Amino acid sequence: MAEPADKPESSLTESPDTTEDSPEEMEMKEIFQETPASSHAIHPDGNERPPISHSLFGKIPKRYIVAFMAFLGFCNVYMLRVNLSVAIVAMVSNMSMEHEDGTVTNIQEFHWDSKMQGMVLGSFFYGYIITQIPGGWLATKFGGKVLFGGGIAMTALLTLFTPLAVKGGAYTLMGVRIVEGLFEGVTYPSIHAIWKNWAPPLERSQLATAAFSGSYVGTFLCLPICGVLAEHVGWPSIFYVFGALGLVWFVGWWFIVTDSPATHSTISYQELEYIRQTITIEGGVAKEGALPWKKVLTSGPVWAILVAHFCENWGFYTMLTSLPLFLQQIFHYDLDEDGVLSALPYLVMAVVVMGSGQLADLLRQRQLLSTTAVRKVFNCTAFMIQAIFMTAVGFTHDAVAAISCLTVAIGVGGLAWSGFSVNHLDIAPQYASLLMGVSNCIATIPGIVSPSVVGQLVQHKLSTEWQMVFFIAAGVYLFGAIIYAVFASGELQSWAEGSVQYVLCSDEDYSEADKEGMTQDDEEEEEEDEKRETGDGKEDDKETSDSDFVKK
Repeated sequence: MAEPADKPESSLTESPDTTEDSPEEMEMKEIFQETPASSHAIHPDGNERPPISHSLFGKIPKRYIVAFMAFLGFCNVYMLRVNLSVAIVAMVSNMSMEHEDGTVTNIQEFHWDSKMQGMVLGSFFYGYIITQIPGGWLATKFGGKVLFGGGIAMTALLTLFTPLAVKGGAYTLMGVRIVEGLFEGVTYPSIHAIWKNWAPPLERSQLATAAFSGSYVGTFLCLPICGVLAEHVGWPSIFYVFGALGLVWFVGWWFIVTDSPATHSTISYQELEYIRQTITIEGGVAKEGALPWKKVLTSGPVWAILVAHFCENWGFYTMLTSLPLFLQQIFHYDLDEDGVLSALPYLVMAVVVMGSGQLADLLRQRQLLSTTAVRKVFNCTAFMIQAIFMTAVGFTHDAVAAISCLTVAIGVGGLAWSGFSVNHLDIAPQYASLLMGVSNCIATIPGIVSPSVVGQLVQHKLSTEWQMVFFIAAGVYLFGAIIYAVFASGELQSWAEGSVQYVLCSDEDYSEADKEGMTQDDEEEEEEDEKRETGDGKEDDKETSDSDFVKK
């Protein structure tokens, strides 16, 4: 590479013209030219930005730190949601009590039958479903930081009061769980408001799935810990421990994360430019407009996402709320064993989610598969394998075989999260939060319905009753695979493209006040750009115009 011309340290270095490089590649080469560590760069937003740091923490891109904090956030989301699945087993189980005269009696603290247990477990989702679409709308308008963090913090606070609520009976507990659902309902829609600004297009899958994988790591950690706490400390300790963890996480989230890279005080000039330019190259930054509901509700790709999200959550929520009960009723595991075995599938799922995100973006970056093909292959492969292994569980009566099949069935579901869960950002990035709110609203229905279905089907604790539970889940997965294969798309939709005005975040778009922070060399570059646009510049220096990047 030719030596760059002398420029102030605060400016970016131009890449030489080559016949091999596309305009986008040349743009990226400019961005990746490092500013010397001894200087600070003045970004066109008028703020002083630190250069690439030599410290270990400073070298980690801020978007990865945001992803890690979101990962921990989703760990808390599911810890706060799942803890009751184990706690309720301890709450309704017979406990042995030895009296002073040496006699032993079995007592049951809460006399809730399977129907009541199903209602208690499903109550969370009555609140959860209400705030999905409002959460997406609010995140679109005001950003995701406050909604995501605040939703988890309030759920954690209510969790601390759950043991007190239980003393009021099943309906008081249900009321608290409904309110918890209201606050937690904004978390999934609001995270897409973060990725809309923080995730470069070809890193969407890996950043989003890395964050989402926290849900399954949280489940994996929560189930065995809950089992140990319930067995050796008492079920109330479950709610105290996980409520406190949620509040501790919120403090870190509030001080580390911002809604966009531009408002992050310690992001380097290089990373800020990389994010800004890659989003610009892909299609510009959209000025928010009203969602064209009629076109959205008649869009095949949107319905593919809705159906896929519903189907994945049917099997997931069925097992999430009922797996500890299944292992206890059919294979007679105690709470310690129950918690560990119930957690195993979610560890597998966490690994698959993270790995599939990396693989999906690799296939797209190397242009081995189109975005549409990647989404369909990952999603449909997951659903087909899940249908097969859920069916297999229904036919086995061996504990090891059943647990193995469930581990595969639940774990492989992680592939689907590189399909439907990122798909909102493909088809309409500016509306991704609202679309996630809509799809997660539909996908919350299984959380309400499936525990009640299990409660109705499994009244005599028979393996034949559980068989029907697994067959229904397999059928739902098969249906989802067919619909997604036919209707899904990874392309920007025409209604998303035409309903907003796209503008580029080039230096020319900054206000006069912002330009005051520009260096003299930045101003010279801007003047050269204007000359080239009017045809006054030299042909050799001509660069691809901004309009070429508006839409690919």
